[in-house]
Amino acid sequence: MAVHFRLLTESDVKAVLSMDDLIDTMASALQRFSSGRVTQPVRSVIPVVADHSFFATMPAYVRASAAAGAANEGGAALGAKLVTVFGANAARGLHSHLASIVLLDPETGALLALLDGRYITEARTAAVSAVSSRLLARKNAASLAILGSGVQARSHLEALARVHQLRQVTVWSPQKLHREQFVAWARTATGSDPGPTPVGPGSDPRRTSYSITAVDHAGEAVVGADIIVLVTASPTPVVEDAWVKPGAHVISVGACRPTQREMDPALVARARLFVDSRAAALVESGDVALGIQEGRFAANHIAAEIGELVDGATGRLRDTDVTIFKSLGLAVEDVTAADLAYRRAAERGIGRELTL
Repeated sequence: MAVHFRLLTESDVKAVLSMDDLIDTMASALQRFSSGRVTQPVRSVIPVVADHSFFATMPAYVRASAAAGAANEGGAALGAKLVTVFGANAARGLHSHLASIVLLDPETGALLALLDGRYITEARTAAVSAVSSRLLARKNAASLAILGSGVQARSHLEALARVHQLRQVTVWSPQKLHREQFVAWARTATGSDPGPTPVGPGSDPRRTSYSITAVDHAGEAVVGADIIVLVTASPTPVVEDAWVKPGAHVISVGACRPTQREMDPALVARARLFVDSRAAALVESGDVALGIQEGRFAANHIAAEIGELVDGATGRLRDTDVTIFKSLGLAVEDVTAADLAYRRAAERGIGRELTL
């Protein structure tokens, strides 16, 4: 019997997923993960081209939420993401992170859809960070520092502007041209230059009215910032402990290998540390694993998973706490985002139906 499946390109996926959708979907996915309703291993990563590039496989089975509705919101999902990280791709005119997602029918195992996963990775990562910031940043947080100027910097600006009343955004990255291009993009995203800048499709200017500037030193961006986003490719720390003020929330997205760290280890040691997955953080994150190996803290320094916070666990204790969310990315995030995209696309007749 022939298997019919839907092929969704990057443009198809963008047409059916909004950042607001993803923020809510990621909160649910993280809650299900931390409450034991997801079966997934820590991602399998193999080196390619003399250890400078990587290929990872990320399967997950997501059990239905108890609150799953008629539209299958919170329903069961099954699939896997295949992702590559090739740093040299920029010289080839390609994204460094590329991905495809295979979505399967959780009742039969049959192929349901093959989706571009690059945009889902870009957007769901920022959506998860927004969930962390909504739960951990101070309620009056209004200033954002971004270290990095690539696609994750852009998606994080869009996502965080949806959960905070931002007033000031400051960006730094090693190359002056790149940070200037980022500011130019942000200022012209909706034709406003250089005033209040709504970013992304369907942005609400009430939530995204801010000024944005680029600076020449990372410390200049970080000092005084309420929220600090680290989206760099650096294998060594880009932020110093002394730069981070009491009460700040730090989101670390880079340094996703056990030999890399993006944060000053003294900063990680003094902060309340939160992760997407304890199991993954202990073996994949150098910011966590190296700190434990060096005796700076123990595994119980991880205060909670973000999914536990969604479920009501304690996050920030005091306004003066520095909180850190170490993001590694989970298969459940990709599979639930892909499931949402597939269902929306099927309803609207978007994508191509093919036979295997």
